[in-house]
Amino acid sequence: MAKVFIVDEQPMYRQGIRAALGRMHDVEIAGEADLTDAVLGPIESLMPDVAILGADTSFTECLRLSRIIKQRAPSVSIIMLSGDGQQDEQLFQAIKAQASAFHGRNVSADELSRSIARCASGEHPINETLTSRPRVAEQILQQFRELSREKETASFMSPLTPKEMEVLRFMAEGDLNKQIADKLDVTEQTIKNHITSILRKLNANARTQAVVIAIKKGLVVLSKD
Repeated sequence: MAKVFIVDEQPMYRQGIRAALGRMHDVEIAGEADLTDAVLGPIESLMPDVAILGADTSFTECLRLSRIIKQRAPSVSIIMLSGDGQQDEQLFQAIKAQASAFHGRNVSADELSRSIARCASGEHPINETLTSRPRVAEQILQQFRELSREKETASFMSPLTPKEMEVLRFMAEGDLNKQIADKLDVTEQTIKNHITSILRKLNANARTQAVVIAIKKGLVVLSKD
């Protein structure tokens, strides 16, 4: 069961998505809201698996909110819906804003449901579009060529949040998830969510690899004691 929060600038469109997904047995609607900063509080408190961000005319607002959501709630996957969803530039910007999937607003209920299921399980269907969109793939490659210095690359990729840095330091000290949770007075699941985000941001496959990368990048300094 994937928990979904719907965010869109048009109330009728939100209601349409809610009605379509409400018929799906594997989707739970956590809530809905307008495309404004007012959505950030509910998303942080409800922690849905997926947030759907849609707009016809305010796509830049979708991008802005996506970046904020990924900073505050890294475990929430973003599905972006655009009224002009076939434009390469919008796809490129959606990838930079860390959307996990990107569709036009004419997406079918079945296709959206499949996308929700994949995003909720940690997949990024948006990456698959690059094979058929060579211009977008080239844009992304060009970004990395231009951002050759490590500090500049870090600014293009999402930086670790202060809380993730704190968790990373405990990881470097060898603490287990439960120990970190006890020290930070949060649930173990919250720590797992932070670690998942840390691994993704550092392009690491395991905790040990993440710590090694963090040490090389100077994010963690080992004690000399």
